[in-house]
Amino acid sequence: MPPRSPLPPRHGLAAAWLRTADRDPAGRQPWPTMGAWLRHKLPEHVDVERMLTVGAFVDHAGRAVHDEDPYTPHTFVWFHRDLRDEPEVPGTVHVVHRDERLVVIDKPPFLSSIPRGRHVTQSVVVRLRAELGLPELSPVHRLDRVTSGLLMLATERRWRAPYQGVFEHRGVRKTYWALAPLNPELQLPTVVRNHIRKERGQWRAEVVPDAPVNAETLVELERRLGEHGVYRLTPRTGRTHQLRLHLHGLGIPIVDDPLYPQVRAVAVDDFGRPLQLLAGELAFTDPVDGRERRYTSVRRLPLVAGD
Repeated sequence: MPPRSPLPPRHGLAAAWLRTADRDPAGRQPWPTMGAWLRHKLPEHVDVERMLTVGAFVDHAGRAVHDEDPYTPHTFVWFHRDLRDEPEVPGTVHVVHRDERLVVIDKPPFLSSIPRGRHVTQSVVVRLRAELGLPELSPVHRLDRVTSGLLMLATERRWRAPYQGVFEHRGVRKTYWALAPLNPELQLPTVVRNHIRKERGQWRAEVVPDAPVNAETLVELERRLGEHGVYRLTPRTGRTHQLRLHLHGLGIPIVDDPLYPQVRAVAVDDFGRPLQLLAGELAFTDPVDGRERRYTSVRRLPLVAGD
């Protein structure tokens, strides 16, 4: 791990860091200057020339790293990444609960949980660190960017591990609701059990036949809504895209799912057709004080763009 960053957080994000290699046993210096090393280390889309010119790279003491500075081994360099202009994701982030350890929010669709890829300032973490004055705020479980509903976050680093452990050990009772077509031939309730695999870099997950079960969901029809049904989903595991893939496998893909049954070309900043999947309830025994906690989304299906 690096020493303490000399740069303060920006947009709720800590500075990125790099470290030069340890000294070559043969005494060779692979790069003549720190500027040459930074150009080699960082990807092409990073404007290293400009950042060196404006002093955006700093050492452990906060001094600017210059292009011509001699290369030195085992040296840490900090910097803030340039961020693209992101259109604001519509919809309200409702704070359902807040105390000294936890914040539970009800997020709109299209808002990323964490800063990642092209979604940085438009993420729950970056927005709420600033709005709530909680610089260490971080999620304790996952919620897809296109999924709406409840997300639980720890207020400080020290609380993250206990609450992550509740999710990792399946101590949280989660309930989702989905809007999907009606199928009169489908016998409900039913439990879907199979093996789901998602390869890194692939958009879609897949069911692996005859592999050991690693994904299980109870599916119930709660009510009818025109030609669609509102389905109550109780996952007993938490695989990536589990609910979306399980309903697709039953022949009732979730309304406005951009991946199942087919990949639909959607611009990254198109917020017009929200996935009709809602993380509706969380219930668990608090690992710190032992009391029972239960939270419910304020949203209802069908979800409306910009709600």
